[in-house]
Amino acid sequence: MIDLKKFAQEGYCVITNALSREKTRSVRGALWASVEESNRRGSPTTIPGLDPNAANVRVFNLLDLDPVFVELIQHPLALECVVKTLGDDFLISNFTANIALPGSGSMAVHSDLSAVFPGPWLQCWSVNVIWCLDDVYEENGATRYMPGSHAVKTVDELPENMLEMMVPFEAPQGSVILMDGRLWHTSGANSTEKAERALLFGYYTVPFLRPQVNWNVLLSEPTKSQISEQMQHWLGLGPSANIASAEFVAKPR
Repeated sequence: MIDLKKFAQEGYCVITNALSREKTRSVRGALWASVEESNRRGSPTTIPGLDPNAANVRVFNLLDLDPVFVELIQHPLALECVVKTLGDDFLISNFTANIALPGSGSMAVHSDLSAVFPGPWLQCWSVNVIWCLDDVYEENGATRYMPGSHAVKTVDELPENMLEMMVPFEAPQGSVILMDGRLWHTSGANSTEKAERALLFGYYTVPFLRPQVNWNVLLSEPTKSQISEQMQHWLGLGPSANIASAEFVAKPR
């Protein structure tokens, strides 16, 4: 159940039992196969300047790597989260994975909305639906966030000791973390010897924001041909791109 009160007050909420243990294990297997396939295609899974070291594994273009990710990005729970926070019309801005292996470090602090919109950040115009494929806790690299930072409207309002104020998300395997795009956060460092932390990040925005990626360029033709008309709209593949649906356009009076 989506706790919209907690989401509004704290900028996030956790929804447990979003995926069964068996389904989670299957998705996790598909993710590791996608790591290999991404590297085979020449798309590296560690990005210098973004990831502290090779123990930070990042996978882009999930929709093109396995059909299970096309399924998850339009999972009924994910869509419910998005509709209840952004409204009926939205775009799928990105879908990526981040795996924190033992020894991984923490990336730069950021908010997802600030990456696509310079501000001021006045409303919840984007959300991340985060699929937890492992138990998530501080020691294995849980995402760290600054409580209340979804109320920050400009960069000037951010405190200098922001890192000191951050706390980790905690959620069991199979959960979804619904996060306001305005919440300032960073990946945590994995200080364990063996535990991995795999997360999928489905990023959705209101339709007037340009997506983080150009799906027309990124997706292969076979993938485009297999997705529904509704998915094509959510990905901005049609001629209207990120123009809102007709019912959201103001009518002349």
